[in-house]
Amino acid sequence: MIEVFITGTGQTAVGEHWGISLRHLAWEAIELALEAAQLDKPDAIFVGNMLAARISQQQNLGTLLADFCGMRGTEAVTVEAAGASGGAAMRQALLALRSGEIRTALVVGVEKMTDKVGADVTAAVAAGADSDWEQVHGTTPAAIAALIMRRYMHEHGVQLEQFAEFAINAHCNARTNPDAMFRDVLDVTRYAQAGMVASPVNAFDTAPDADGAAAMILAALPGEMQPGLSVRVAASSLATDALAVHDRRDILGFTAAKLSADRALQQAGIGPDQIDLAELYDRYSVYAALSLEACGFARRGAGWRLAGNGAIARAGRLPISTFGGLKARGNPGGATGVYQIVEVARQLAGMAEDNQVDGVKWGMAQCLGSSGATAITHIMQGIESN
Repeated sequence: MIEVFITGTGQTAVGEHWGISLRHLAWEAIELALEAAQLDKPDAIFVGNMLAARISQQQNLGTLLADFCGMRGTEAVTVEAAGASGGAAMRQALLALRSGEIRTALVVGVEKMTDKVGADVTAAVAAGADSDWEQVHGTTPAAIAALIMRRYMHEHGVQLEQFAEFAINAHCNARTNPDAMFRDVLDVTRYAQAGMVASPVNAFDTAPDADGAAAMILAALPGEMQPGLSVRVAASSLATDALAVHDRRDILGFTAAKLSADRALQQAGIGPDQIDLAELYDRYSVYAALSLEACGFARRGAGWRLAGNGAIARAGRLPISTFGGLKARGNPGGATGVYQIVEVARQLAGMAEDNQVDGVKWGMAQCLGSSGATAITHIMQGIESN
């Protein structure tokens, strides 16, 4: 099998970029990634995006960005898988590289979620749910998360305050990430005082919608992210479950996340205990707990305990949300999956600066779409050059 390496990354700050267009936002990240990889033009471009057609009134982002970035004529395509769009773009690029058809690829995730506000954005994001069985009843992603969280609390005897450490950990890590949206300190008292979004999901259990772009260069040949350190893409797996939550055989099993993680770990030839850090899809606190369980890091019903005992902190046995996660770095929709992979790559290359986790060799990035209906897992390995 052809080995693939991440040779350069770039990203913008996550936030409300009212004065920057979708194409300019993407170009900022692309320019940084190309410069880092010392590459003029890739063989192909893969764009992860979920909302541009509805919020930014723009389709065919692949062609738009190829033209705008001075790469007219380059193969380019947009990939959509709801909140997992960025991870899906990464996987399609990886498959193309492994096929031997191309040698280099640009993966970029971009989203402008603040081009509209209020009900328009809620409706656009809700389109990731089943239109016939969920959207028609006015169901929103937060409402679905609330149903899942309430069931989790009931089955496992967990109280709301026991989810607090997921958000507290994310905010703690975001403090030293200059690209994070929320860099303020969060404690148990503030968490307990937060208003409800969809009970029992409160304002600190949910990630803020935001604008942002992240990009990376993949190459089907060894390449260093910085002198002496390379990042190899060791595994990639995509799995699906029923789109409508009520059709899932096991609502709390996060079946797609489990299948995707199991297959990726098998491809990489390692077990969950060998993963040194993970960027999981913590759009809602309960999703972080369920993802920890689905990926094999905690037994069923015990994912929340890893937050409570400090295991997910940067100095813990399995750091997550090391740059703030979706919760504090921000959630730029279809770009989120690319941010997660870029963050893992930076950790493995020793380029995380104040957010660096010591001694990391293996990292996992898993993004979810449509409340866990789609799950995409990538495992990366940091390699020291001789």
